[in-house]
Amino acid sequence: MHSLIILGGYILDLIFGDPPWPGHPTRIIGRLIETLEKKLISVKINKILSGTVLVVLVTAVTIACLWSILRLARLIHPYFYYLISALFIYFALSVKQLGIEANKVYSALKAGDLVQARKYLSMIVARDSHGLDEPEIIRATVETIAESTMDGIIAPLFYAFLGGPVLAWGYKAINTLDSMVGYRSERYIGFGRATAKLDGLINFIPAKITCFLISLSAFFYRKNGLRAARWSLKYFLKWPQDNSEATEAAMAGALGVQLGGLNFYQSIPVQRPFIGDNLYSLNAKRIPESVSLAYVSSGIFVIIGMFLLLIMGRR
Repeated sequence: MHSLIILGGYILDLIFGDPPWPGHPTRIIGRLIETLEKKLISVKINKILSGTVLVVLVTAVTIACLWSILRLARLIHPYFYYLISALFIYFALSVKQLGIEANKVYSALKAGDLVQARKYLSMIVARDSHGLDEPEIIRATVETIAESTMDGIIAPLFYAFLGGPVLAWGYKAINTLDSMVGYRSERYIGFGRATAKLDGLINFIPAKITCFLISLSAFFYRKNGLRAARWSLKYFLKWPQDNSEATEAAMAGALGVQLGGLNFYQSIPVQRPFIGDNLYSLNAKRIPESVSLAYVSSGIFVIIGMFLLLIMGRR
C-alpha cells in the first residue's frame, strides 16, 4: 500500500497540479514561519541560535501535526488513512505546477512579450528579473526547472519512499524554511544559516539522484544522456551547497546549452560558474524541453521507487 499511496499522490498531482487555496499545507507552514520568524529574529540572542530554534520548532510542529492527522485517520478507517496519505503526498509534489509556471514564461516569449515573460519569471525565481533579455530569461527558467526537479519533485518523492507523508513533509518544512529565511541577505545572514546548511544536507542525495534521472531521461527524450552524465560527474562529490549547480549541470549537458553567469539578488551581483558546453543557443524551446526532462525524470523515479519497495516487501 505504501507504493500505491505514493503512486496515487503522484497521479493526483499530474491531474490537478497545485491547488490554489489558503489551506494548502505549504501555505500554512509559510504562515507559521512568518509568525515565529518575527518573534525570534527580534530576540536579543545569537542569530544563529535563534535561527536554529526556528528550524527545530517549524520542523517538529509539522511532523507532529501530520503524524497526528494520519494517526486519527487510521483510527477512523484504514482506507481513510490511505486516502489522506495520498492527498498529503499530492500536496508535497509540484510536477504539474512546474510545467504550468514554466510554460507561462515560454508562451510570453513566443508572443514576443518580454515584459510579461519577466513578470512570470519573477514568480518562480529569487533573482532580480527586471531588465533581463530573452536569453537570460530562458537561462533563468531552465536553471529553475533543473533545481525544482530536485527540491519540488525528486526530493519529496525520495523522502516519501523512505518514510511516507510524515518524512516527506518534514523535508518540505525545511525546504520552505530555506526559501523564506535561507537567503544570504543582510537580514538573514546569520539567522538563516542553520536552515541553509540543513537544506543543503537533506538535498545532497536527492540532487545526485536527480542528476542520474535527468541523464537517463535524456536518452528517452532523444537528448544527450552521456553529456548530461559527464557534466553531472563534475559535481557528484561536491559539497551540499553545490546541489543546485549539480542538477543544472545535468540539464545543461542534456540540452547542450551553457547555464550559469551573472545573477542579481536584490540588486547584489552574484557570479555563478558557467556550466555546459554551449553547443546550442538558449532559445525559447529549451524551456519545454527541460520541462519534459523533469516529467520523464519524475516518472522514472516513481517506477524505480515502487519496484524497490516491492522487492524489499518480498524479502
